[in-house]
Amino acid sequence: MAAHAEEPTRRDFLVIAATAFSAVGAAASLWPLVQQMNPDASALALASIEVDLSQVQPGQAITVMWRGKPVFIRNRTKEEVDRAKAVKIDSLLDPIARVDGKGDIDATDENRTKKGKENWLVVVGICTHLGCIPKGQSIGDSKGEYGGWFCPCHGSHYDTSGRIRKGPAPRNLEVPPFAFESDTKIKIG
Repeated sequence: MAAHAEEPTRRDFLVIAATAFSAVGAAASLWPLVQQMNPDASALALASIEVDLSQVQPGQAITVMWRGKPVFIRNRTKEEVDRAKAVKIDSLLDPIARVDGKGDIDATDENRTKKGKENWLVVVGICTHLGCIPKGQSIGDSKGEYGGWFCPCHGSHYDTSGRIRKGPAPRNLEVPPFAFESDTKIKIG
């Protein structure tokens, strides 16, 4: 007798069709759950921003928003840079630079700015004590005892490099990730 391959029965077809239909249905129902974990378009747009610095003169500062946080960008004068560089690490309340992605490096002015662009300081403008926004960006604002920023909430004083010098704030102002795209344009994020 010759061996015959069994032909699929109607029951086999229904089992295969139901399994395939269930798999497609499960994938279709899981897709929105997976997609909702991805950032939306507005969050992606805020991931990085470009800032034109061509209009910012020495001694001036601007504030931009990045990821819902104010970022202070200051074009420091030569005197401000020299004063910040002269500060000894052991005189700082927080000796850690707080530069994104660089670990626990010393809070020297050189470690908080970009080489060759030391006049530009970029810091997140949120006081590290309780999250207030320090004064010192606008003309006429109190810049504190060290010429940088002053937090009116509880009296923290920051120097021209964004380092805490006096008051209850426990840490220096954070330096966000940024890079110079050209001499007059930076990308934050």
